[in-house]
Amino acid sequence: MLTLILSVKLIVEIALMSLFGQWVLGLLTGQGRQGNLVYQLFAQVSGPFVRLAGRVTPGFILARHHPLVAFVLLGLAWVGITLTKIAHCLSIGVQLCR
Repeated sequence: MLTLILSVKLIVEIALMSLFGQWVLGLLTGQGRQGNLVYQLFAQVSGPFVRLAGRVTPGFILARHHPLVAFVLLGLAWVGITLTKIAHCLSIGVQLCR
């Protein structure tokens, strides 16, 4: 069970860092960000999560805000998974979670 929790947490962390990296790189490169190879890599990694956020948000949320929605939802998921990991580690013993 701990392996499953850690795997899901890792996927969420990778998606969060990809969205954050994409945002920072977008700030640094400005209008030329679509031609940047690293920006495109970040977009490929975070794309499924942004599309999922677009599907679960209401229609009045603009498409340009979907990455922000995805970041917030992933952040909430990370907090929930972290709390789940803590509860699981407390139930089986902290020594087994190291």
